[in-house]
Order: sequence, then C-alpha cells, then structure tokens
Amino acid sequence: MEILKCEGVRKVYGTGSNQVVALEHIDLSVQKGEFVAVVGASGSGKSTLLHILGSVDKPTAGKVMVEGKDISTLTPAQAAVFRRRKVGLVYQFYNLIPTLTVRKNILMPLILDKRKANPEYFEQIVNSLGIADKLEVLPYQLSGGQQQRAALARSLIYRPALLLADEPTGNLDKKNGKEMIDMLKLSNRNLNQTILLITHDEKIALEADRIITIEDGKIILDVFHDSAKWHKGIF
Repeated sequence: MEILKCEGVRKVYGTGSNQVVALEHIDLSVQKGEFVAVVGASGSGKSTLLHILGSVDKPTAGKVMVEGKDISTLTPAQAAVFRRRKVGLVYQFYNLIPTLTVRKNILMPLILDKRKANPEYFEQIVNSLGIADKLEVLPYQLSGGQQQRAALARSLIYRPALLLADEPTGNLDKKNGKEMIDMLKLSNRNLNQTILLITHDEKIALEADRIITIEDGKIILDVFHDSAKWHKGIF
C-alpha cells in the first residue's frame, strides 16, 4: 500500500538573483511499513524535503500525497491538525515539556486532539522503549537517551502515517545513538511503522531497508540493500 507519493516537488527560496533552488523535481513513492533513510551532505535538500513531507513547509510546485491526500494544499490550521494526527516528528533535540511528567509528554498529542490513548498500545510502546518505570518523573530526571525514547514514544502514540526522524542521533553519544536506531527498527518491525530517517551518517543509513541519496536538491540514487550499486559503494 502506497502511503506517500511526491510528484514533481520543487522548492525555491528567494527571488531573482537571490533565488535558491532547494529541491528540484522530486518524485518519490513510499509503501506502508518501509524504513527509508534519506542521506546527503549539508545543504543537499534532505531537511527541506522532510519539512515538506511533515507539512511544516510547502513546496513551490508539485504534489505531496499522504494516504491519498494532497497535503501541499492545506491551510496552516489544516496542516497543524495533519501533523498532530498523521505525522510523527523526531528531532535530535527532544522538545519535551519540562514541567510535565514523561507520561503527559507522551500523551500530549492526544490531549491536544481531545482523544484518549489505547491503554494496551500505550503499554506496548513504553515497554518496548524501556521507559515504563519513568512515566511519573520529569524530563530533567532522565538521561539523554531516555529523553529521546520519550520523544519517540510521543511521536508513536497516535499511530502516525509517517514517522519522520531528522538526525535523531545527532545529540546522543555512540551507545545511545545505536539504541535509538534499534528502537526505530523495533517500531518499524513490531508496529509496522513507516519511517523516513534523515541522516548524513552512512553507517546509520545502512540500518534502513532503503537508502535515498539527495544531492543539490535532486534524488541521485534510490536503492535497496540488495542493490549491486550499493554494494559497489556508490553513495
């Protein structure tokens, strides 16, 4: 089942001599349950693509379809609702609310939407992520790795169509970074969660099932692990 489709997506910033083309004719299709890494150097356009897929930004041209809905036409208010219901966002900074317990931080997207959590699903998430015993503490009482787990739990609680992770290991040490990637793989496998992971780290990208390489705003390579091109070292 196709869950994401981009058709001719283009993003331009500025005008005239100050014009910068961040994305140029991006065509992309992602199936439900895929774990995709998007890689590229700084300034390649990968973060711009993530922001557009998460409806944080709009394309200058083209369509972005999520579950058959063109999100590029949404108003700011509609986009906010879409993000809250359909997109899980995980950044390298945890963005937890410091005055709320871990439990309330995780449930916040549902609280804002006036929805109740499925108790069994909640327990499944916090147990899988190893934070079931940290639910009543405040974020400052957690380690960096635990805070990132709480942020991941928050992004999963409403069963998003897409989980977008922007350099989620960038603020973690090597050990916690590996644990974070392992948790993303776990949510992909056990919850059938569709994941797009933005990273500049080739080793992290290899943990995904599919790697898309962006250069100068264009997709130059889109391969699965059994691709001969990938094994030849083309990145």
